[in-house]
Amino acid sequence: MENNEMSKKPALDAVPEVKREYAGFLKNNMREYGMLLSLVAIMAFFQVMTDGTLMQPLNLTNLVLQNSYVVIMALGMLMVIVAGHIDLSVGSVVGFIGALAAVLMVNYEMNFILTTVICLIAGAAIGAAQGYWVAFFRIPSFIVTLAGMLVFKGLTLALLEGQSVGPFPRGFQLLSSGFIPELFADTGSVRLTSLLVGVAAAAILLAVKVHGRSKQVKHGMEEEPAVFFLLKNILFAAAIIAFSYLMASYKGMPNVLIIMFALMVIYTFVTNRTTIGRRVYAVGGNEKAAKLSGIKTERVSFYTFVNMGMLAALAGLIFAARLNTATPKAGTGFELDVIAACFIGGASASGGVGKVMGAVIGAFVMGVMNNGMSIMGIGIDYQQVIKGLVLLAAVFFDVYNKNK
Repeated sequence: MENNEMSKKPALDAVPEVKREYAGFLKNNMREYGMLLSLVAIMAFFQVMTDGTLMQPLNLTNLVLQNSYVVIMALGMLMVIVAGHIDLSVGSVVGFIGALAAVLMVNYEMNFILTTVICLIAGAAIGAAQGYWVAFFRIPSFIVTLAGMLVFKGLTLALLEGQSVGPFPRGFQLLSSGFIPELFADTGSVRLTSLLVGVAAAAILLAVKVHGRSKQVKHGMEEEPAVFFLLKNILFAAAIIAFSYLMASYKGMPNVLIIMFALMVIYTFVTNRTTIGRRVYAVGGNEKAAKLSGIKTERVSFYTFVNMGMLAALAGLIFAARLNTATPKAGTGFELDVIAACFIGGASASGGVGKVMGAVIGAFVMGVMNNGMSIMGIGIDYQQVIKGLVLLAAVFFDVYNKNK
């Protein structure tokens, strides 16, 4: 009898131990899970308040197209912020690159593929020029990029001579307004190719996650409880498939969504699995310690600005293609949305902390709020107030957790 009681005791003790494990994991990962749950809650709120309009296929397509350039720039801005810097010039670079593309394609009738390559190189050169002063001359990035913002606003006006230039060639417009081609004929109201792409992406994501966890378990490095791992990834895969179905029931997957997804995969790999990614976090976390460990900190900071310039150029091309014209006002205020997306997504203002998915979630939090409030008829004045309060709350949450 005593043996039976003793055998039951460890099993009973294991229950609170499991609960403590789950509670500890949630506490340590509150930033990641909190932002994801916040996005779901915001979407549910606006889905109800807009009588189901938010999740309509047409509106979802518009949501992706409207926020594509913010998501793309947020990936670059995340690297800059994690390294301990900031870039205020990205909005002006977007406008300048759009103007450069318009002048080359419309005024000089240059091929749009060659123009795209030239513009991406120009964006990288702009990032290199700014990063050079920040990394090697130790001028604060706030000052350098503030100067860059003014410079490229002026150059945009000079290139366009104060007027809008367009329209662009049809091939270039497809960069933003095009959809992936349908490979199957007579598929009814659902574009089967887009749906299959979404299902394949969900399956690949699950396979990669399971493989990664199996390697962690093999080496005794797993941190996430199996229940959380399975629930999170199954729900995420289901959300991808549901989203793909909604998009397939309209015009299919936009080309820009494929570009965004590819960049998200690339930057997730770079930040998690590569030496340069780990060095960026090391520099942002403690630059002196990183330097003493042999990392060329100046070079790392320089590369983050080059990367930011190239992604800002890509965003400028996509934005110009979507408008089908280049305007002197293009890119105004974009830097605020991009920086806000990173901070809302969990990046730390002091550097060293931030994840790719967090920045993407932060960008879509801003996008869903903009879209939902516009559908509800809330004026731009109150939209700005609400977005400002959300940003302040996100930074307060970051500082509170750090102090705690």
